[in-house]
Amino acid sequence: MAPADQDLRNPIFCAIDTSDLGTATTWAARIGDHVGGIKLGLEFISAHGPKGVEQVMKASGLPAFLDVKFHDIPNTVAGAVRAISACRPFMINVHASGGRTMMQAAAEAAAEAAYEHVTPRPLVIGVTILTSLSDDDLAEVGMASSTADQAIRLAVLAKESGLDGVVCSPLEAARIRSECGPTFKLITPGVRPEWAAANDQKRIMTPEQAIAEGADYLVVGRPITAADDPSAAAQRIATALAA
Repeated sequence: MAPADQDLRNPIFCAIDTSDLGTATTWAARIGDHVGGIKLGLEFISAHGPKGVEQVMKASGLPAFLDVKFHDIPNTVAGAVRAISACRPFMINVHASGGRTMMQAAAEAAAEAAYEHVTPRPLVIGVTILTSLSDDDLAEVGMASSTADQAIRLAVLAKESGLDGVVCSPLEAARIRSECGPTFKLITPGVRPEWAAANDQKRIMTPEQAIAEGADYLVVGRPITAADDPSAAAQRIATALAA
């Protein structure tokens, strides 16, 4: 099957980072008219599984990026991709640092699952370097490369391995776009409007800057969900991007 339809309302995926089902469905319903999709991560999926994912997708009426970050031996990752594909996500991800064979297995499993479920294939995206990590953090775990150099190396490997794109910091987006071409999808967390707090993100840009650098999709969480009015916050970001 072909990849998931790319025609979204806008490039914003709101990160629904909670383990509470009621909170997640409320947030999803409130922001559904102002974002392109929702992102559900391990916190929520571990608590509620596929049924919870289905409820939140239904509440928002939006496609879902399932931020599972699989990283294991190729056979295990392939099995996990087949299982999570039953949720009919728009996009899923694996750690690019799992290597070429693991990423190839993930891409093949997504295609097989799409054929089995007669549904569009989810985009399979490689995670490069988490936006919470700095150069010092990489050095501490034995990586001599800078965050930027390592992210670009992993992005190129992800493309060679058959993935559809990568998750990267907006600070690396322009270089990865140059290396990997115009159709390779770039998903950028670490996006903070000027009026929002940075929180634990260390490598950030505003939404407008990230798009200008080449990002296709933006992951925005707490600036929306922690706002007094999540719907208004989401609309404010979407309006700024459309200006």
